[in-house]
Amino acid sequence: MRRNPLTTVRNLGILAHVDAGKTTVTERILYATGATHRRGEVHDGTTVTDFDPQERDRGITIFSAAVSCAWDGHRINLIDTPGHVDFADEVERSLRVLDGAVAVFDAVSGVEPQSEAVWRQADRHGVPRIAFVNKMDRPGARLDDAVASLRARLHPAPLVIQLPIGQDDSFSGVVDLLRMRALTWNDEGEAHDPAPVPEALRQEAHHRRRHLVETVAGLHPRALEEFCATDDLGTGTLVSALRDLTRTGDAVVVLCGSAYRNRGVEPLLDAVLAYLPSPLDVPPVRGTDDGGRERERDADPDAPLAALAFKVTATATGRLTHLRLYAGTIEKGDTVWDATARRTERIGRILRVHADRHAPVDRAVAGDIVAVVGPKNARAGSTLCAPGAPLLLEPPPVADPVMSVAVEASRGTDTGRLAAALARITEEDPSLVVRTDPESGQTVLSGMGELHLEVAVEKVRREHGLDVAVGRPRVGHRETVGGGVSGFVYRHVKQDGGAGQFAHVVLDVEPFGPTGSGGTGPGLTETESGFAEPGFTGPVFTFRSTVVGGRVPQEYVRAVEAGCRDALAEGPLGGHPVTGLRVTLTDGSTHVRDSSDTAFRTAGRLGLRNALRACAMVLLEPVAEVTVTVPEDAVGGVLGDLAARRGRVTGSEVRAGATVVTATVPLAELFGYATRLRSRTRGRGTFTSRPTGYAPAPAPQR
Repeated sequence: MRRNPLTTVRNLGILAHVDAGKTTVTERILYATGATHRRGEVHDGTTVTDFDPQERDRGITIFSAAVSCAWDGHRINLIDTPGHVDFADEVERSLRVLDGAVAVFDAVSGVEPQSEAVWRQADRHGVPRIAFVNKMDRPGARLDDAVASLRARLHPAPLVIQLPIGQDDSFSGVVDLLRMRALTWNDEGEAHDPAPVPEALRQEAHHRRRHLVETVAGLHPRALEEFCATDDLGTGTLVSALRDLTRTGDAVVVLCGSAYRNRGVEPLLDAVLAYLPSPLDVPPVRGTDDGGRERERDADPDAPLAALAFKVTATATGRLTHLRLYAGTIEKGDTVWDATARRTERIGRILRVHADRHAPVDRAVAGDIVAVVGPKNARAGSTLCAPGAPLLLEPPPVADPVMSVAVEASRGTDTGRLAAALARITEEDPSLVVRTDPESGQTVLSGMGELHLEVAVEKVRREHGLDVAVGRPRVGHRETVGGGVSGFVYRHVKQDGGAGQFAHVVLDVEPFGPTGSGGTGPGLTETESGFAEPGFTGPVFTFRSTVVGGRVPQEYVRAVEAGCRDALAEGPLGGHPVTGLRVTLTDGSTHVRDSSDTAFRTAGRLGLRNALRACAMVLLEPVAEVTVTVPEDAVGGVLGDLAARRGRVTGSEVRAGATVVTATVPLAELFGYATRLRSRTRGRGTFTSRPTGYAPAPAPQR
């Protein structure tokens, strides 16, 4: 029987904290598979996936890049994702279309802040992962310590299938615990033939394999049956059980190596094929048809087309829309239906993507990740489907911006060009938002952090040749209720000839937190409330009605709720969005002729707006968890500087000869911190940060 070709496809991403070696792992995969013929280096600016000039200048991944390669008869579509927290939205869009991922960890640092953040993102999307502990050749590298941090901070069941051979600079290979053989590499990174396990490691290898077998048997029912019968597990059973546990998320296979020295890459590729799913192994894609009914569509090339656009880029050859095909087939010249924009689009060309290079193909089928030229209105998150079988797929969530800067063209004649340039970069990156400040008339660019905005402005300067002036960054505040009100009465009466408007509502407003009747309060970080990971959930607002006797009909209750939601857009303290409150409609009345949905929606909006003015309101500011790594002799100065920035130190530990300090710091106080830290530590200190929520801001000084 002919094997379905989709079983030989793997769509995976590389996830990691910045500087864990993610891009180097990608480069070595391309080299090992023959997709490239030289090893690209981040420090030389010669990597395939970091092709943007800004990425090469800064030495970090900024934009997700897709590449394709082949290994052992399989095609691997790989997306190298950014590791910096400011570009988490790029990771989010990539994870939406991936079937699996390789999470890369530093063998010295273990789980770092952004490692944890991308892991949680993958959890939300249900993406199976395997872990690769990189940089095993670094001084202080310890596989067991890295695995312990993975278990403690990410809470998976790590299943280590390798034992390192050598330590630090003498790291030369690994013991394959499944097949009990030694895999080693020479100084040039070329693999030797598999060999017996070294005598010095034989006892330790048997001990670790026994631990692996017992752990797998405890997690996998069929493996347990064989273990009870034979007191061991065969290699085939182990591989099959590891595959099942990886795909269900019940465990994570852990490998190790040194990507920079090209050691451990081939076993990693074998693990990708053995344990991560093909497009056939993931559940059918779900969407809604034109009638709003939920439908499923299998990964079948003969099914009606269903594809999701996850990235849009403007190139010298035209506008590229990057697609993941979930079902059906797409061919050059096809007409497709954009279910999001509700219009037809024509496919001019189909391209197999290799970072900044593209190879034309005539068709793409379910399971493929390709770019197309032709669609003019598709955006990241748009669904392209068969015109005769519409299906709207759920788009990736878009992050809410947390920081803003004012931008203007240095020359007045360039104002129109600047507007066009900003429109293009926001089309490519949905987490960037451009608006006009109603008071000052300034153009305001908002994004996910200081670096995110720096990159966006520099992109405008380089690609559009514009001289742009930039104002000081500002953070996005929120407002919440500190002390509520009860029995707030609002009457909306309007009579201007003909039918009038009448609505009478009585509202209770209370905090949605410790001072109220449940949930989280200002500064606490419960993910479902929208505090923990700003941008992926909306503001906290709960509404209920306790009206009895039909004094306010149910259709008007819904209108009051809609009006209250309208009022959340601007709070009384400074026009910031309002979050963290519960509103109860306790009473009201209607007029037999003048009451309507419109009247009650207006009453809800104006009533809550006035009620908030009567409440004790609290201004919230975004805060971030900062992890600072400094030499021991600089700790005192760094702690003092964090205190001056209103930081609250939450932990400190010594790791690999350096002190790692964690603190919670207001985001507004982190502007320019990188320069200050380098100055205080003579260039030896580094830091990372990730937004963790909102906390009460200090009262402004009069």
